[in-house]
Parts: sequence; C-alpha cells; structure tokens
Amino acid sequence: MHARTKNLATMSSLSASTPRAELTLVVEASTASASVAVLRGDALVQRLECAMGVSREDALFPTMQAALALAGVGVSALSAIACGSGPGSFTSLRIAAAMAKGLAQATGVPLYAVPSLLLAAATHARTGQYVVHADALRGERYAQAVTIDDALRVHADSEVVRVTTAALESIAADRHRLVVLGSSLASSASRVVPDAARLPNIFEWRERGQVSLSTWEPAYGRLAEAQVKWEATHGRSLSVDE
Repeated sequence: MHARTKNLATMSSLSASTPRAELTLVVEASTASASVAVLRGDALVQRLECAMGVSREDALFPTMQAALALAGVGVSALSAIACGSGPGSFTSLRIAAAMAKGLAQATGVPLYAVPSLLLAAATHARTGQYVVHADALRGERYAQAVTIDDALRVHADSEVVRVTTAALESIAADRHRLVVLGSSLASSASRVVPDAARLPNIFEWRERGQVSLSTWEPAYGRLAEAQVKWEATHGRSLSVDE
C-alpha cells in the first residue's frame, strides 16, 4: 500500500467522538504559513499551523493528522472538508488541494473551496468596507472588495482581481485596506493572515457549493515561475501529463 494511501486509511480508523453532521476539517495554505482547523459547527475544536515552502518536507499532511487526532475524531466523522482556494503560493496551494481532494476522495466527504483572501479578511474583527490584497509578484497585487458586517461575517463584494500596484489605488477608493502578510504599500493598512479557523466568519460559505474532485483546482492567480520559463523556452503550454 502506498504510504499516502496507508496514512489516509490510518486517519479513517481513528475513533469518532462527535456527530458526523457537525464536523468540518479546514485546510488553508495560500501563504508560507499553513493552518489546519477542526470545527464542530461554528465552534473551534482544534487548530494547528505548519510552515510551507518548496525546500521544506511535507508538513501539511502530518499537521492534518495531528489536528484530527488532537480533536479526537476520525475522517469518517467529518461532514465537510474546506480548502482555501487562493490566490497565493502556487506550490503551497497545489499541495493543500491535493491533500484535501485525496482525503475527500478516500472518504466520500464533500469538498468546499473558500477564497483565501476572505479567510484573511475574516481575521480582522472590525466592521466596515475593505479591500484585502496580497502580493502577486511582478509589481502586481491580488485584490478583493469585502464588507465585514456587525456579526463580523465577511461578505465578498467583488471577485478577486489581479492588478498593478498603481491600479490598486482606484480599486480601493474610499475603502480601508487589509494587507496579507504585510506590505510597504500603505503604512495605515491593517495586516492580516489567512486562517482556517475563521471559516465560520465567511458569509454562507457552504452556499458556494461543493467542488468537483475531478476538475477543481485552486485559483492560483498566475502560473508558477518554473512553468512560465518552461513554456517560454518550448513555445507551448505545459500539459498536466508532462
């Protein structure tokens, strides 16, 4: 048995101590710091973090295992799996998506995708209208307009866009800014980090619908630098089979 498959089977064998209908496993890895949360309804049962990066060993899957074990539940007790859908780090998002889809496939638990910028905005506990934005490299930013209501729920007022730093000024308009992982663009902006534990603060996240395990991929925002260089060298798109 493949090591990853064996680990999934081990996770499934953990005894469940809470009702299936109330448990959600959340994985967010759009930045260099990933978070994993186990929720019972809207209540946080367990939360862990791990570092991500192309030069690091796979720390996300053991963190998922540990979060479930510390929560005292097995994957068979889950009613949903939610995965941060980006945009953000290509490598980290791809790893998280593969883990989430593999787990959902192995257990039959539905998988939901939640925009990572919303999970970042949800860590800001103040009402108002905001533009949350993050570095998209090459002098560009990922940006999304949101509203945080009186119950501290985050509503998406726009889709995520990728814009130049200069264009961000017009998008922000009279909204306050929330900057993912900090930025030198605006000293008055509040800094936020996507957090799996803040899923309950995303307005009607389930209504976004579960995703297809065969076709869903995170919103990477842009291709990985290595893929861009490969396609420029070979003059064609890189297929998923190469």
